[in-house]
Amino acid sequence: MVKVGLTGGIGAGKSEVSRLLASYGAMIVDADKIAREVVEPGTPGLAAVVEEFGDGVLAPDGTLDRPKLGGIVFADPEKLKALNAIVHPLVGARSAELEAAAGPDAVVVHDVPLLTENGLAPLYDLVVVVDAAPQTQLDRLVRLRGMAEDEAKSRMAAQATREQRLAAADLVIDNNGPLEALEPQVRAVWERLRSA
Repeated sequence: MVKVGLTGGIGAGKSEVSRLLASYGAMIVDADKIAREVVEPGTPGLAAVVEEFGDGVLAPDGTLDRPKLGGIVFADPEKLKALNAIVHPLVGARSAELEAAAGPDAVVVHDVPLLTENGLAPLYDLVVVVDAAPQTQLDRLVRLRGMAEDEAKSRMAAQATREQRLAAADLVIDNNGPLEALEPQVRAVWERLRSA
């Protein structure tokens, strides 16, 4: 089994790289997806978030109001730390369960947005960073995701710097260009992972 950490700043295109790797046969362990699962209604994770941040972070249907919570935690580093202290151990435990279910010849790609911020690089055999210039990230967040520029900048500022991510990388995928330039790079990385 090859354990790969895949990361990149918000808007860098990590999700597209993850999708391509899955299409080649990688087993994807998506930390963002798991982070949503561990705070679904009825979970201990959601109960802990409500205890920490109050009922105001719940939507009328009882689910977590992610935009509202995001507005709180991305504006206050201490509140972000408190949220991470609740969610990260739950995500780690579920990720380990999923990895344990993979076969011995599997390439398991852990899609982890905050890999660098949380010092997780040593957990993986290789770290792949999807890199894009900050201006490219900002443009994608505003144009493609419809974020307000201030919100996009706030989210970017809450993450590791480009330099910090690149310092943790074993392999780098440059995603400053168009989508068609991405696939050949991801294919080359896949071949490298298969032979690792």
